[in-house]
Amino acid sequence: MSQPQLRPVKVGLLGIGTVGGGTFTVLQRNQEEIRRRAGRGIEIAMVADLNTERAKELVGNAAQVVADASAVIANPEIDVVVELIGGYGIAKKLVLDAIAAGKHVVTANKALLAVHGTEIFAAARAKGVMVAFEAAVAGGIPIIKALREGLTANQIQWVAGIINGTTNFILSEMRDKGLDFDVVLKEAQRLGYAEADPTFDIEGVDAAHKATIMSAIAFGVPVQFDKAHVEGITKLSATDIKYAEQLGYRIKLLGIARRQNNGIELRTHPTLVPMRRLIANVEGAMNAVMVQGDAVGTTMYYGKGAGSEPTASAVVADLVDIARLIDAAPAARVPYLAFQPDSMSTLPILPIEQVVTAFYLRLRVADKAGVLAKITGILAEQGISIDAVIQREADEVSGEGNQTDLIILTHDTKEGAMNQAVAAMQALPTVLAPIVKLRKEELA
Repeated sequence: MSQPQLRPVKVGLLGIGTVGGGTFTVLQRNQEEIRRRAGRGIEIAMVADLNTERAKELVGNAAQVVADASAVIANPEIDVVVELIGGYGIAKKLVLDAIAAGKHVVTANKALLAVHGTEIFAAARAKGVMVAFEAAVAGGIPIIKALREGLTANQIQWVAGIINGTTNFILSEMRDKGLDFDVVLKEAQRLGYAEADPTFDIEGVDAAHKATIMSAIAFGVPVQFDKAHVEGITKLSATDIKYAEQLGYRIKLLGIARRQNNGIELRTHPTLVPMRRLIANVEGAMNAVMVQGDAVGTTMYYGKGAGSEPTASAVVADLVDIARLIDAAPAARVPYLAFQPDSMSTLPILPIEQVVTAFYLRLRVADKAGVLAKITGILAEQGISIDAVIQREADEVSGEGNQTDLIILTHDTKEGAMNQAVAAMQALPTVLAPIVKLRKEELA
């Protein structure tokens, strides 16, 4: 006997820009395949966009187009609202309004979830609706599903990811061409890899939003972006990229979340990674995430982290999940952050001063006897063990005598101790420029 035909899930799309347009296109093109997977149709019934003319050109007669997003939320026929507007402002109001109206929500808005996720998930739980957000982290890579479902047997030990394509493109170009940051940023903007205002990308904020969401799902802690340590790539020089290469490392902007006995590390910063690691060889605008679980060991997920159809792939996957579970009791659904709401961990986010890592230091010093001894003495006073020291050939700087670069790699040490050592070294009259300090991760 054939199964009764389930009614299609009706979707309202808020914003039909790059990702919204891709979502509409993918759903139209693959609708039969999607119906076979979901067990029912998924139809975009309404689209809200301020540019109604462009929206109508894209969707034709397939969906009703309106300028007012609240009209989509007010429509009783809409089952799922897909928020693709972005930002913290109007998007937050619309998502909370949709939840209050009993609509399920799909969003690609990592900033919104990293900052306001706790409030949004609590509202959704009270209303018994789903909030799905695969597209918020790493575009087309299904890392949220992997952390939330595929690796659920594991105690996750750490997550480390290249989760911002703009910065990875810039770092790849700096290494390939030996150019400094400012030059490559202009080129990235010209090619469309960087926004006209690239602040969120180059200052590490975008990657930190995504790392915050991954940390919550990996460890069952609330989203706590305000406690993340965030550094960007604006101060990186081609010199350090070149020296790292000579030492067998690549510099990548990594979002890192690691479980310790006394808390969770949550940090985003430029990081030296050994060249032999797969993630060190992820180039251009691609994304990659490594996850270490106690049972599975190390797994890695690689792919396009942005773009119209790669991100749409994740949005549509969320819609399929909702279509499958729309008639299920809320208790039967996968929890938003993988762990049951009453079983969330109270482990604190550790201040960066308490985090233990290895370091790369570059000091511009006077080429005089005894300089190295003083510097190694300061490190020893802080209990910092040296892994390697490289002294470059002295170079003649006009009118300033001989100078040289001193490169030091350390073993693991507490950030607070390293900060004290750097301050003491910087005060030496023989240290002639601001010391460069970068963290190093083996990811073994």
